[in-house]
This record gives sequence, structure tokens and C-alpha cells, in this order.
Amino acid sequence: MRVKICPSCKGRRLKRESLAVTVADLSIADFTEMPVETLFEKIETLELTARENQITRQLLVEIKTRLRFIIDVGLNYLSLSRSALTLSGGEAQRLRLATQLGASLSQVIYVLDEPTIGLHPNDTEQLIKTLRLLQDKPNTVLVVEHDKDVMMAADEIIDIGPGAGILGGKVVAQGTPSEISNDENSLTGQYLRGKKNVGILNKLPRKKQTSLFIKGAKAFNLKNIDVEIPLGQFVCVTGVSGSGKSTLIVEILSKAISQHLYGAKELPAEHLSIIGLDKLNKAISIDQSPIGRSPRSNPATYTGVFSYIRDLFTQMPEAKIKGYDAGYFSFNVKGGGRCENCKGDGYVRVEMQFLPDVYVLCEECKGKRYKKEILEVHYKRKNIADILDMTVQEAKEFFSDIPAICDKLKVLDEVGLGYISLGQPANTLSGGEAQRIKLATELSRYGTGKTLYILDEPTTGLHFEDINKLLIVLEKLVSKGNSVVVIEHNMEVIKNADWVIDLGPGGGDKGGEVVACGTPRDITKNTRSLTGKFLKKII
Repeated sequence: MRVKICPSCKGRRLKRESLAVTVADLSIADFTEMPVETLFEKIETLELTARENQITRQLLVEIKTRLRFIIDVGLNYLSLSRSALTLSGGEAQRLRLATQLGASLSQVIYVLDEPTIGLHPNDTEQLIKTLRLLQDKPNTVLVVEHDKDVMMAADEIIDIGPGAGILGGKVVAQGTPSEISNDENSLTGQYLRGKKNVGILNKLPRKKQTSLFIKGAKAFNLKNIDVEIPLGQFVCVTGVSGSGKSTLIVEILSKAISQHLYGAKELPAEHLSIIGLDKLNKAISIDQSPIGRSPRSNPATYTGVFSYIRDLFTQMPEAKIKGYDAGYFSFNVKGGGRCENCKGDGYVRVEMQFLPDVYVLCEECKGKRYKKEILEVHYKRKNIADILDMTVQEAKEFFSDIPAICDKLKVLDEVGLGYISLGQPANTLSGGEAQRIKLATELSRYGTGKTLYILDEPTTGLHFEDINKLLIVLEKLVSKGNSVVVIEHNMEVIKNADWVIDLGPGGGDKGGEVVACGTPRDITKNTRSLTGKFLKKII
């Protein structure tokens, strides 16, 4: 399907009669299409008669209060007519936060899961002030966060670890930011005080060879810009929230490449042309969408390593005697070896009518997914269910003598996922974990050297230590001659880029221009660049 603007209302959703009603010569659609910040200024400066003022006094107070809350959470660039489906996870979360500010509740515990997702460091300070406003009501604000500025602004930090998965689950340290910083047991504390840091991996600058040229990009807020993207390099696209990064890279570049290489039907957003697409023979966009929505999908099946494991079990004497082929060791094949009570899920879904569905452990297989006779086949004293329960690190050592399996597991470990189990249900993985599983899957495939990898905020949900691991993986991709384009706000990643394209200077109508481009050091010298201002502090 293709979504196109309605030719009758031109995307404004209302009849001509409704649009004929105006305030200050503007229709309701004119008001809702403005960025929130512009709308706030417009309402502030409305010239009304004494009668109109009397009618609208209370209304204007309510409107301005709500608009101010949206501005306070860093969403000043959004328009009120923006479809909720087009909002990122971070934007949707901050919009809910703005709603809570307006509710004026007290004695409430607010729990926020990474509110800085999609937020430029320039906007983080405003978010911290907003959280303080909630606290002052008085309320309690609990934030799950990896951002250094948010951590340093907290009254108390609870550091969980020491590792991830089975290696974590303990309170490593608790106290004020300064107490955590001086706690030798806390890995987070070591990064906060600067004992450890995310280094610059590639000390030698890579020479620019060929480039992609995006000409006349004017979708959404992009102001008819021309952008050069060097190939064979690690490129970061930066800028404040709403500056046009996703429009340029996801809506224009990614969709145009998919159309050129794979004949995709989805049309790219408005632009004149892209020169240099013939320099690529493969493009992979790695986002944070789930790798599957049911418990049956898991890291082992998604990466393809499970096919090798199933083939291995068919070679076992017990399997050969009973005539079990690979289908018997799959929990997706009906009539094979899977438990039919839960259909290989390990869990039974209980529909709760108006509430979300609940998954209950299967009474028949006790979460093992397979029939009893299948679990009697062993490899090195482990059955197929035992293998799925292993973490990536455990499985890597267990299969160290089988390269086809070990190599894929090694890549999963390299992207910082050594702690997840092979059979962990896809619906329990975070967006960041799903993205890294996709990245590991692509890394384990045969590289052409002419591949473009596009990643949208890959550091979401990552600790400083994991960012280090991610950068090593991205550096490997580029060293093989591939191109990596990353939309990112994390300064530790940006300082590692070969080339930075900074959009802005602001968000919404105030964005959509190329503010600066060059090496990270070049960006720090540009006085117009807000990214450069923050980058200067860490380079």
C-alpha cells in the first residue's frame, strides 16, 4: 500500500466549512500545523477585542499551560496535527510526561524508562528541570537511565550489576552520584569519575574515496538541501531532536536505496535525486523493531544458529535409531517433536478480553517446548532444551569445536549479548537488544565490501561498557570496506566517526539545514553547531 495526501482536504482532515472558521485569519488546521513553539508565540501575541478576550481568557490560559509543558519536555518542534504513529518511543514517552505535568498530581511514584531516547544533549538539561518539577509537587521520580548528565543530576543512584543476565541482578552500589563515582565496585562509577572512558578506536583518518550525493532533499522540514555522504567510512548524522535526521536518512536515503537495489514499492520522501547508488550492491537498515512477536522467535532462530544445532542432534545415535530428522527438533513444525499443548512456545497464551494477553508456563512440557522422547536425545549430555537455556557465552564454549555454530555465537558475544540465552523469547528482548541481534546476524554473513549499514540510535539502552563493544563491531564493518551511517546523539559515538553531518540549527521549522559537516574536530570549531558545543567538552 502507498499512503498519499487526500486531494480533497490536502491532508487537513476537515471539510471546507470547518476550515472557513478563522481566528486571526488562521483556520484550526493552520494552528495545528505550526510547531508547538511557534504556536505558543502566536497565541501569546493574539490581538483580541475586549469581548473576544472575555470569552477566551480561560481557554487561552489552558492552551498556553499545555503547550508550555510540551515545550518543557523538549518537543517544541512537534506540530499538534502530527500523527501519533510517527512519533518515536522517546517522543511518545515525553508527551505522556507532559500530560502528567498538567495533571498536577502529588504523592505519586513516576517510573520512566530511558526518557533521553532520541534527545540531543542540548535538550537533556530541560528534561532534568521537568523531572525536578514533578518531584517538587511532591512526587517520587524513578528513572532507568544510562545518560551521564541525568545520573549526575540524581539525588540517589542504584547501580545494578555487576554484569548482565545471569551475571547481574545484584545491587553493586547505592548512594549519591559522588558516592557512586568513588565506589571501586561500581563499573558505572568508574565511567562517571573518568577512570574509564569510551576511547577513540580509529586513530588514523580514513581517506574519502567515493560518495553518495543526496540532491534537493525537501521532505517535511528539510529545506531543499544537498548532502554528501562519504562511502567506506563511519558517518554520524547528528543534530537536535526534530532537525530532520530521520527524514534524511530513513525516509529518503534508506527507501531510495531499497527501491534502487531491491525494487521496493515504498516511495522515498521528497527529493530530486541520489547520485552514486551504483557504488553499492547491498544496503541493510538495522532498527529497534522486535525480531518476532511470539515466544517462539528467539536469538537462536533469528541468527540461523539453531539450524546447525538441529542438524547436529539428528546425527546423534538415539535420533538415527528413531528416525528423527531436523523437523523433530524444531518447535515450529506441527506433528514433529514439539509439545502440541503449547505449540512449541513453552508458554500458553491466556486471552484476558480487555486486558493484555498473559503467557503462563505450559503444564505439559514445563517450558521445555518439546515432547519427552525428543528430550532423551543428547549431545555431550545436553538435550535440545538444555542448549536453548544456555547463555551465548556458555554455548560459545560448549560448541567451541564446531566453527559453524561457534562463529555465529562469537559475533553475538562481541556485540555485548553474551548474557542472553539462546532460547530467550523475542517478546522479552528490549529494542536495543533486538537491534544488536540484527547487527550480529548481518556481521556473521558474507560481506561484499560494498554494503551500506544504516543504524538509528544504536546506543539506546546501552551502558558505557556496551558502547565500547558496539564501536568495535562498527569499526570492524568499516575496516572491511563497508559504509556505516548512524543517526546518533551520543557524543562518545560521534567522536569516533570519520565524518559528521550536523543538521539544525534547531528542530521543526528552525531545522532542516546542514549546519556543519566534516571530522568531529571540524564540528567542534563551528560556532553554529550545538553538537559541536557538546563534542568540544569530550574531545
